[in-house]
Order: sequence, then structure tokens, then C-alpha cells
Amino acid sequence: MNSALRQSFEEDGAVLVKNCLDEGQLALCREAFDWAVENHGPNATMMFEGTEQSSHVDNANPNAKERLDELVTKLPFGKIFSELWGSKHVWYFAEEVFLKAGGKSGRTSFHQDTSYLPWTGKHWGNAWISFESVPKKNSLEIVKGSHRGIQYDGPNFVDPKDPTQPLHGETAVPFLPRLPDIDAERERDPGSFEVVSWAVDPGDVVLLHPHSLHGGAHVDADFPQRHTLVLRFFGDDAFYRPLPEHSESGFPTQGILFVEEMAKLKDGDRFRSPVFKQLV
Repeated sequence: MNSALRQSFEEDGAVLVKNCLDEGQLALCREAFDWAVENHGPNATMMFEGTEQSSHVDNANPNAKERLDELVTKLPFGKIFSELWGSKHVWYFAEEVFLKAGGKSGRTSFHQDTSYLPWTGKHWGNAWISFESVPKKNSLEIVKGSHRGIQYDGPNFVDPKDPTQPLHGETAVPFLPRLPDIDAERERDPGSFEVVSWAVDPGDVVLLHPHSLHGGAHVDADFPQRHTLVLRFFGDDAFYRPLPEHSESGFPTQGILFVEEMAKLKDGDRFRSPVFKQLV
């Protein structure tokens, strides 16, 4: 982890690490991904369900926790994130699984993970691992520097024609501003948002701060399927920040993952729990 990558992550909120995983490590990740697809957890959903743009998503499957806690001990992310953040400690949070297939799964709406998870702080990181060679036009896109920007309301991922339809809405306390329609604004003015993305090969990993506005990563006739495992990590500068109260969707202030553990934390507490695997 060199100084250029550290600076890019701090300033842009995302970096590409080439050849991050060797063949053996990638095979272990693919084994975990395939198991997850065959053994859905209670948080599995179909994003944009009922439309041509639907795709399979799963989060923090409790039935997979033991095997994934073991998996991350065999991967380099503890050391990588410790050096990337300058954090003495690194913990593993959980996985997210994406399966887009059929050549029609549309773009994932731009969003911040911090709209759905009670997180704040500098030391958060997602490792985006795809098992295909992904062309740049089909890859994850990140708005540069947005990890240091304001918190938006997250899209509810119901209507692909309205990618800014809010999750929490006008009744939320605190009220969160509605997302701009980043794709529409970029179509009108390609320079309206500075976006980074990369073509990736198997073994390459995109690291991003989850407060970054990110999305895209669609499949199409030229690139008809994508299998992606995201592993999430946090370090010393990671804090609990409850989500808005009185959300129009009824979304709980502690989120929907690790609910019992989150209920023990108060606003501003360090994000810590014995449930999370410590790597460093």
C-alpha cells in the first residue's frame, strides 16, 4: 500500500488495487460467493424486483458468518486497510453479494451505504471483488470526493425510472436532502460530476469508502453477467450514527443488520462489538 494509493483514497474515496488477490485467495472468495447464492440469508432481496433491471442482492447472511469470518483471515485486507487508513486496528463487518445476469440488469442507482447503515467516521472500507473481467463501462462508478460530502437520503430501489425516490422521506428526523439524479445530470452535462471507475480483471479489487456516492455496474448484451462479492471493514475511526427517526418506510434507526448489537450503541459511540472479527 504505497503513499499514492493512500492519498487517492483519502482524497477521492476510492482506489483500484491491481492483483490484490492471488488465484488461491480468489478461489476462496468465489467459493464463498457461490455458497451465498445457493443459500440465501434473511436479508436477500431482488433490487428493482419485477422489472427487467432486477438483480440479486444479499447482506450479512448469518448462516455464512462463520465461514466468512474464517475467509477474511486468509485475505490481505486487514493489513491493506490498516496501512490505507493508518489505523492500528481493523475489524471485518460483513459481506454483500451481487448477482446480475441475463444481459438486462440495469444500473444500480447512485447511493451512499451510510443511508442504510448507522456508520460514520474515516475508517470504513468496502472491498469490491468481481470474478469476471469487467469493462470500464460496466464497472462500479464513484463520485470523487463525495465520501467527505453531505449525507443524502438513500434511494429505495423500487422504481428504476426514479433512482432518487427516497427511503426515509420528508418525515425523517433529521431530514436528509434528496439525491440528485446523477445519471440524468451527467447525460445532460458530462462534466457535472467527476466520476472514477476502472476496468478490472480477476484478482483486482476496488476499495471505496461507503459514504462515497457510488453506483452503476450494469450488465448488457456485451457483458451479460457479473458476480461480485463485497467485503466490508472498519477501523479505529469508526463510530455509530443512528439513521433518521420517523422514516417514511419504517426503516429502523439502527438499520436491519446486527440489530441486537446496534441496540447497545448510542450516537457517537465507537463502532465496536465482539460480534465483529478483529483482523489487526
